[in-house]
Amino acid sequence: MSYKMGKVGELKVGSYAIVDDEPSQIVSIQKSKSGKHGSAKFRCSAISLFDGSKRSFVSPSDTTIHIPIVQKNSAQVVSISPSSVQLMDLESYDVFDVTKPQDEKIASKLEAGREVEYWSIMGRYKIQRVKG
Repeated sequence: MSYKMGKVGELKVGSYAIVDDEPSQIVSIQKSKSGKHGSAKFRCSAISLFDGSKRSFVSPSDTTIHIPIVQKNSAQVVSISPSSVQLMDLESYDVFDVTKPQDEKIASKLEAGREVEYWSIMGRYKIQRVKG
C-alpha cells in the first residue's frame, strides 16, 4: 500500500492527496460553513505531481481521503536518452528508468554521473532536483 488514509478537513495548502487517482499537491482550500442540514464543505484545488495538470474536488470535511506516501531518495544518473533518464539508487543499487523532467532547469543539469533526488510515489518515479 503506497498511501495512507486521512480526513479532508485535515488537509492544508502544500500537503498531498490523491485526486482522481493521481497523486497531487494541494494549492488552495476554500471552506464553507456547515449549514442547517449538513457538515462543512471543503473545495480543494490541486496540481498533479507528475503531469502538472490542475484538479479539484468538493467534499464534506469529515470524509476520508487517500494521502500518497512520498519517499525521497538519492540516485546517480547512469545514462540519458531523449525521453528518459536511467538512474541507479544509491542505497539499493537498483537501476531503473524515469521519464525526463519537463522542467527545463532540472533537465538541462542532467548528465551521467550527477547525483539527483528522486521521489517514489505509488510505484512511479519523478526526478525532483539535481544535487551539487
